[in-house]
Amino acid sequence: MVEEVVKLSDVWVQYDGTPVLEDINLSIRRDDFLGLIGPNGGGKTTLLKLMLGLVAPSRGEVSIMGMSPEKGRKHIGYVPQHSLFDRDFPINVIEVVLTGRLSHTKPFHWYSKADREAAVEALRAVEMLDFKKRQIGMLSGGQQQRVFVARALVSEPRLLLLDEPMSSVDTPMQAEFYELLERLKQRMPIVLVSHDISAVSVYVDKIACLNRKLYYHESKELTPEDLEAAYHCPIQMIAHGVPHRVLKEHTHE
Repeated sequence: MVEEVVKLSDVWVQYDGTPVLEDINLSIRRDDFLGLIGPNGGGKTTLLKLMLGLVAPSRGEVSIMGMSPEKGRKHIGYVPQHSLFDRDFPINVIEVVLTGRLSHTKPFHWYSKADREAAVEALRAVEMLDFKKRQIGMLSGGQQQRVFVARALVSEPRLLLLDEPMSSVDTPMQAEFYELLERLKQRMPIVLVSHDISAVSVYVDKIACLNRKLYYHESKELTPEDLEAAYHCPIQMIAHGVPHRVLKEHTHE
């Protein structure tokens, strides 16, 4: 049996009495590359925050490597949807990556030799080592995103969570970024939140669809009924890398 890294059992989340997630049951194993799709407001980011211990379930249990999310999140690398920063701020690439080691350093201590070696290895892993002295604001969107992945990797995580990582990556760079994830999945399980159903269906190993409820069959296959229930419109998606198509024009309520 492959090691279970994440387990959510009968998880519900409510904000001010309004359900955001309902009856979520999910298992993520050590060799998974899971694509998480779904409409805006469907709870995808909330699901990641549950794993990070940033949101508490109203009901149910969340386990990260057999620990509570608050204890287990030290083993998680996380790239949020928007990495906001002042492009003119005088910080270079390797300094950005080193911020991912803050949990390894004691308060008011300088980064150690081990921290700096880990930062170099993380930049090498994302093929950005040659840019280590470059100001972060001078990089392209795709290059910046690689740096933010390196910042997530520098803590040597056992799970990588990526929330819409392609949002600032130019189309020509997206294929290279997915190839990077292909390499990283050999080292750790990955959960990738994305709106790009076509690309996700090509690159990931499994797909789940979330709109308050989770539609997931431990594979790349989602039925038309799953997608219609999640998106509230008739959508057909064929598994194993064939892009989806909308069957007819529709309007959202």
